[in-house]
This record gives sequence, C-alpha cells and structure tokens, in this order.
Amino acid sequence: MTLYGVGLGPGDAGLVTVRGREVLADADTVYTPGRLSRNVATEYVDESQLGDLDFPMTRDEDELRRAWKAAAEEVAPVAEDGSAAFVTLGDPNVYSTFGHLRRTLDRFHPEVDLEVVPGVSAVTAFATALDVEITAGSDLVLREAAGGKAPTGPDRMVLFKVTDVPATHEGLLEAGYDVTYGRRLFMDGHESVVTSDPDRLDERDYYTVAYAEQPDAGEEPATAAFGREAATDGGGTVAEELAVAESGGDSEAHRASTGRAVEPREEVHHD
Repeated sequence: MTLYGVGLGPGDAGLVTVRGREVLADADTVYTPGRLSRNVATEYVDESQLGDLDFPMTRDEDELRRAWKAAAEEVAPVAEDGSAAFVTLGDPNVYSTFGHLRRTLDRFHPEVDLEVVPGVSAVTAFATALDVEITAGSDLVLREAAGGKAPTGPDRMVLFKVTDVPATHEGLLEAGYDVTYGRRLFMDGHESVVTSDPDRLDERDYYTVAYAEQPDAGEEPATAAFGREAATDGGGTVAEELAVAESGGDSEAHRASTGRAVEPREEVHHD
C-alpha cells in the first residue's frame, strides 16, 4: 500500500543511495518520467519491472492536470496491492515532477501511502563538480534561470535550468557576479562540462546550472590563512621574522619598518 518517490541522484548510477536501491529491488513496478531517469533505474531494475507513464510536453495547465490524474489512476492500484516506485533525477522534493504526482494522489487516492527516499540533488552535487566550497555561515539562494533570466540580489546563487547561457551570463556580469557553469554533471553517458566561458555553452540545455558569486562575498574560514603568509624580502614569512626580531628585543622596530601590524600576544603570568 505504498508509493515510494525515489531520488536517483544527478544521473550517475553509482550515486543512487543504498536505500534507493533496496526500494527499487523490492518494488512491484517502477515508473519513470523520462529517458534519463529510466537509464539510471535500469542499472538496478529489470525491464519487466518498469511501468510507462505519459507526460505531454506542454505548458497548458488543464492538459497537465489531466495527464497527472491519469498517471495517478495508473499508479494507485499497483501501490494499493503492493508497492510501486516513482523515480526522478536528483531529489523527489527539489525541483522535481514527483510533487505533481504526490498532490494528485493526495486528492484522488488518499488511501495510498507515500514515502520519499531522498537522493543526491544538483543543490549539493554542483559544489563538488565546480569545486565550490559552501562554508559555514554562507547565504546561498536557489533560483531558476530558464529562457535567459538573470536573477540578481543575493551574494551567492545556484541557478537551475540555465537554458540560454549567453543571455544569463550577460545579465549576471552586469550585476557584478563571477559565474561558473556546469552542464550534465555526473550524468552517465554524457559529457560533463564545467566552464566560465559562456561561448562553450551556446546550445540550449535544460541540465545546465550556474554558480554566481559576488566578489568578497561572506567571511573566509579561519583555515583559509594556512599557507598564505606573505613572504618577506628576507625569504621568510612575516611571522618568522617577527619571532627572530622579538628574540633580540627589536620587534617594534621590525613592525615599523615593514608597516605590518601584528596582534599583540596575551601576557601569561606564572606564579
């Protein structure tokens, strides 16, 4: 009596969670909303377990509601008699088609139990692919940028559905952002592209994300200073030369000559 919404991750079958694999293996029928999610699911599901649902490519809301109602009518009997799974790339609750099916089942088939199995979403996968560290205390906003939109305002943004990279790039640059793009990240059988050059991504592709950041956004973590000490004319670091000067009682003269202020050490008194 359960329908599982299973997140398959960004497109690499190796990034499906252990729990997701278990659910797929036990499900009577596994429904997929598209070819990419189907390709990932078939790594763990026999073709005989797959169910077909028809989703029209349209913005007509009446037609979409009819399609989702028909999908719910197809899925509900299977879930009532045993278990069914609806798979989606990423996470079922993050920019996913699963929400439409869940709402339709809640309205017309409330007897079906629903359980969500989270997956690795582009919200987290992009950081690894683009080598971006989101540090503690960072403010990060998620926005859509389909059709050349260039949202602005926050210091850091992750933009989804960047279908017109050149147009979006122009708007972000005008607003002062540094931008890096990722296309088809972690997708088996597809070339993943990470670039700051919009000309490399002039073809439209729904599976494109962007990370936009204002210069000097946020505070650096304390460990960012490791290995970044400025070298002095003498070949050592400022801290090293100060230690030598202090040992000879000339630390104040050294500070004056270099023009660099160093935080005074706290005096420690021993009994």
